Amino acid sequence: MNKKLYIGNISYNTTEEELEKAFSEVGEVVSCDIITEKGTRRSKGFGFVEMTTEEEAKKAIEVLDGENLDGRPLKVAEAKTKN
Repeated sequence: MNKKLYIGNISYNTTEEELEKAFSEVGEVVSCDIITEKGTRRSKGFGFVEMTTEEEAKKAIEVLDGENLDGRPLKVAEAKTKN
């Protein structure tokens, strides 16, 4: 079952491809999405990465939480589900 992660403190210069590459080093990435402002398409500094398994998601949290990407330490956590 796929597991979605919340990624915070993303540099405004980071692309979805760069983010996906960083996460693919710890497991298989299903999807990667950096949230952008509607009008300007500028990054809001957070996004979501979906991993193929719970184990890969946990490994991504352990390995990448606090790791620098484009000069900023990432905040990686389990994404909260919508009610």
